[in-house]
Amino acid sequence: MAVSLVLIYHLWPARLTGGYVGVDVFFVISGYLMTAHLLARKPRTAGDLARFWARRIRRLLPASFLVLAATAVAARLVAPPTQWELIAKEIIASALYVQNWVLAGSAVDYLAADNAPSPVQHFWSLSLEEQFYLCWPLVILAVVWLAGIWRLAVGLVARCVIAAVIAGSLAVSVLATADDAGSAYFITPTRVWELAAGGLVATLAPLAATRLPRAAAALLAWGGMAAILAAGVTYTAATPFPGYTALLPVAGTALVILAGTEHRSSPTGVLGLKPVQWLGDVSYSVYLWHWPLIVLFPFATGADLRWWDKLAVLALTLVLAALTKVFVEDRFRSALPAGRLVPAYRFAAAGMAAVAVLGGAQLAEVNYRSQLAEQQLAAVEAGKDPCIGASALARGPGTCAPGQPERMVPEPALAKDDLPDAYKDGCWSYDDFTDRPVCTYGDGKTQLALVGNSHAGQWLPALQILADKHGWTITTYLVTRCNLTTAPLDFNNAERTRNCLDYGRWVMDQTKGGKYDLVVTSARQSVTVEGESWQSTEAPAVAGYKSYLAEWAAAGTKVLVIKDPPYPGTRISSIPDCLAAHPEDPSACSGTPRSWHWMDPLERAARELDAPGIGTVNLDKYFCAREVCPAVIGSVVAFRDGSHITATYARTLAPYLDGPLRAALADRPGSAADRSSQ
Repeated sequence: MAVSLVLIYHLWPARLTGGYVGVDVFFVISGYLMTAHLLARKPRTAGDLARFWARRIRRLLPASFLVLAATAVAARLVAPPTQWELIAKEIIASALYVQNWVLAGSAVDYLAADNAPSPVQHFWSLSLEEQFYLCWPLVILAVVWLAGIWRLAVGLVARCVIAAVIAGSLAVSVLATADDAGSAYFITPTRVWELAAGGLVATLAPLAATRLPRAAAALLAWGGMAAILAAGVTYTAATPFPGYTALLPVAGTALVILAGTEHRSSPTGVLGLKPVQWLGDVSYSVYLWHWPLIVLFPFATGADLRWWDKLAVLALTLVLAALTKVFVEDRFRSALPAGRLVPAYRFAAAGMAAVAVLGGAQLAEVNYRSQLAEQQLAAVEAGKDPCIGASALARGPGTCAPGQPERMVPEPALAKDDLPDAYKDGCWSYDDFTDRPVCTYGDGKTQLALVGNSHAGQWLPALQILADKHGWTITTYLVTRCNLTTAPLDFNNAERTRNCLDYGRWVMDQTKGGKYDLVVTSARQSVTVEGESWQSTEAPAVAGYKSYLAEWAAAGTKVLVIKDPPYPGTRISSIPDCLAAHPEDPSACSGTPRSWHWMDPLERAARELDAPGIGTVNLDKYFCAREVCPAVIGSVVAFRDGSHITATYARTLAPYLDGPLRAALADRPGSAADRSSQ
């Protein structure tokens, strides 16, 4: 049942929105089987532990090493080069069983938010289980030791210790999920209680073996099944998870196991059917194979998964799982002698090393290609081609020849990391918005402040060029996702919502009045206003920006709002990935002003406010021409993901931002349209 939930969820997520709870069912079952085994063969010495871990190696590692190696080769052959580095790193992390911690770090890494899922992302749960398998026998060894000292039954001590583990881990899970559900989903402390819940069941007698009538035990088992299915059907990606919401599938699974009945009316009748039993036997290999196929299949076919593709993936998953069960899982279990420990541990070390070498070779290739691309980029920029970047559109249609696909700069793999200096300089307020770094660029007398979220920070490369040219100093007040407004934003966390407002209040206090000759700001609305949906958020967002801008205006602060460029993310999650997938046809990654449209309540608020000193500039004509918004403009890759422009393209926009900035500084008369045309 668990693997079925996961399969359906990954292939048809809209049909079973909470199918991810199948992993939680796995956890409970794993905890139950492992604890039952350890209590049946109580570990008393280091040798007992070594033999237990050797059995785990023989059971789990051969199939996982095979899938990781096959995925590494397949990804190199069909995945776009922009994803090779991510996949290689995650393959190494999976081979070392720390993938869950790597993904937890990515979940809180704003720059990784647009990364496509890797074909080994599902190894997070296997990594977590292996960490549990490593530590849990030590807990049971301690239980056996304590029971001997205290002269108590091992089962009683085990129940008390496991209950304490469940209570502590569940508390951590609830708190961590409330703070940051993205990272809490993957980390080990938030999940241990689920495996321990299965362990607790292993210390209890089955209900069917007590005085409880078997029919009643069967009814409880069906109640547990209903709880699992209810979570699978009603939970969604928006459900805070794991936390307290994981109690439903975990308790449901525990109840099914605890019922322990083979009554004809129990779920055992269904679970005992031969097809269900067969799927259970191959479930480990099914889980290993299904996700790499789902992720890599579209790269091989050149199209998103259609219904017939999904059926093909399902069929291929079952075939590969059956073959892996017979020729790898079963064969290696007998090929590695059960009575000897050294061969098992030698195999584990060799397998990890081999997969790590595969990943390392891929990283070496990525590094080599990156060095070549950097040389190409430097050569192109040094040539000062008048048709490079934004100038290709500025010079008008037909003036510049279309760029050749092989001349794309930065090369798509580099474009993903083509960032403003503010990132490497640590100039960002992240996570809870309590850090408030301030950075300066240039040392001129004219003082400019660059404030806003990452869509303000993306203009820094252009401003640096102008600062060097005119003798300006740029001071940055940059924050991730948080918008500078009086309207509270919905971060699904009251503290972050409050901290974002506080950060905006602080920036206002730092910049209003005469400290700066000009405040430059821009933003993308990536979070809804609190209490609003995306359909209703624009109006209150505009009102919040008007209130904020009005305070600047009342203090006599000059402000220039740069309209956010077109937003490819409405159609394409990553321009570099798209270009890497269509190396001979960059136009496949282009859009139109209509298809790439996104609200810009900050720019709209500035126009509607029409207050003294508040101006706007619209550079859309340097992104779109003749109703086409190219992904590559004048041979330069314009976007580093689905929304941010590359630092290279930003630098080519400096000449066209120059006039509006100098006009804003001089406060010359002129409408927003006048400034936009300069």
